[in-house]
Amino acid sequence: MTRHPTSCHFPQVLPRVAMMLAAAVSASAHAQTNLYWGDLHLHSNYSLDAYGVRNTRMTPDMAYRFARGIPIHHDVLDTKVQIDRPLDFLAVTDHSDNLGTDMQVVRADPQLAALPWGSRLIESVTPDSPWGGLLGFRRSLVPQQGNEMMDGVTTIELKASAWEDEVDAAEANYIPGTFTTLVGWEWTAMIEGKNLHRNVITNVGERAKEFLPFSAGQFWPLEGDSNRPEDLWNWLDATSASLDMDFIAIPHNSNISGGLMFDIVDSDGRPIDSAYAQQRSKWESLVEITQMKGTSEVHPSLAPNDEFAEYEIRRKLLIGAPTPPNEADYARSALLRGLDIEAEVGANPYKFGFVGATDGHISMSSVEENNFYGKIATDSHLSDHLPRERPVIFPAWEMSASGLTGVWAEENTREAIFNALKRKEIYATTGPRISLHMFAGFNFTPSDAQVNDIAAVGYDKGIPMGGDLSVVPQDKATGLLIHAAKDPVGANLDRVQVIKGWLDKDNQPHEKIYDVVWSGDRQADASGKVPEMGNTVDISTGLYSNDIGTEQLAVVWTDPDFDPTLNAFYYVRVIEIPTPRHSLYDAIALGIDVSVTNYPATIQERAYSSPIWYTP
Repeated sequence: MTRHPTSCHFPQVLPRVAMMLAAAVSASAHAQTNLYWGDLHLHSNYSLDAYGVRNTRMTPDMAYRFARGIPIHHDVLDTKVQIDRPLDFLAVTDHSDNLGTDMQVVRADPQLAALPWGSRLIESVTPDSPWGGLLGFRRSLVPQQGNEMMDGVTTIELKASAWEDEVDAAEANYIPGTFTTLVGWEWTAMIEGKNLHRNVITNVGERAKEFLPFSAGQFWPLEGDSNRPEDLWNWLDATSASLDMDFIAIPHNSNISGGLMFDIVDSDGRPIDSAYAQQRSKWESLVEITQMKGTSEVHPSLAPNDEFAEYEIRRKLLIGAPTPPNEADYARSALLRGLDIEAEVGANPYKFGFVGATDGHISMSSVEENNFYGKIATDSHLSDHLPRERPVIFPAWEMSASGLTGVWAEENTREAIFNALKRKEIYATTGPRISLHMFAGFNFTPSDAQVNDIAAVGYDKGIPMGGDLSVVPQDKATGLLIHAAKDPVGANLDRVQVIKGWLDKDNQPHEKIYDVVWSGDRQADASGKVPEMGNTVDISTGLYSNDIGTEQLAVVWTDPDFDPTLNAFYYVRVIEIPTPRHSLYDAIALGIDVSVTNYPATIQERAYSSPIWYTP
């Protein structure tokens, strides 16, 4: 039988858990929000690299259709595939560099055919052509010819045509109230293999045809392309003002930025000033904290007292070179740096919420460990996962079946979803659909965690995740009202933690992790740490049970170390009980020992709320 901690009560709400997550969770009448699930980072065959690794037929339209629950044809497996639980929203974010060129070759696009190198490319495509696409064809030429070819087929006109296809696919699949498509692209900057990529999302649909997506020139530059983030933000400033539309730029995989993503200097090596901090905060109000290429929350060596820090950590760059841990690569360190920079220049460049996404290059949003399609199309060939002599930069077992974004919005429309993203009333999970509410205020009482409608109390007495606190009533401390419920078809919950970061009176950064509510009758030790949860996973079958953990956890937590004179942030981390990793499922299917995968048999999936900031 599942046991609950004595500090937590659950009056008449357990029967509602499945209904809450399958549809929507109601809040108060004056702040009605519902929980919607989506993916803000997915590639189709319009991305040059996705096509080059054999995603040759799965289009942006197919990506949206799959997310809606419609069966599509998996070309590599030659079978139909269908998502078990449709998403509520999706952004197809193909690389803007050489967008869609491979498909223009396959279709013998007239604009491409009119170009000398274009006609040669088209003629080279036969039923027996080895896959590899434009990049593969370039490698088959001598360097000078390869450069001439790329110059010859990288044009504004071809990019505009492909961008129209992307927008048309989004518009064709937008069903307000049922399924939201968000028009976006990936700005793909990389410096010596160090990742600076951003996914750019706009709040418009058809009107997105009024601009061409800004590019880094990573695959082959057009005039005006730039790999400087400041130039991207300048473009967003200008385009937003001239066309009356809005954008969000979302950094991803800071974990493999080689110390560049959350630096203390700008692209020219100058210390961050107020103008830089304000412009970055304006456009980059969100960060992708989890995805297939690992977790960007924190590195174990940067947080030695965090027993849950070792989770899907990638230790090499995009080019495969090892990358040592660096504070500039991880979100928690960046949040602390943001407080420090704000104290110095008066503005915080790293005041961001958290999203989870896949970064799948297979046109399918795939996050379930027991039904994980992988990052690239050939990951669907299970036998290809086995160790081999040739080097593989992204071995399938290194990838993480992650992640999703939960959005608290008034309705499932482009406007409402985008506005929720902007105000940061969102959170990330590593795949499970864990319901999570977190509010901050100064007037919560322990009984507030016991009510049927926690959201109503949260909106009435406090502010939701992503918000700001400032004025403190006398003799009060920051309080958090937290409610987490398990994925209705997933694993039980182990615990809820609060991660706090702050600056002391000498502007020195500190962080602390609090176990605030947990399942079972475990007792916290003198340091406040709660013992490990048990493990029900059967390594031989990949089965587990929910005989441990609990379906939901709720608590009002008051900061015991609160100082009203010090800047601080808080975010919530929800931890599941141990469950099988996708590498264990593969090992069982292949009849090998899981140790061959070099990855653990089990994991503890999780959710991360967007932070709340306290500023005196």
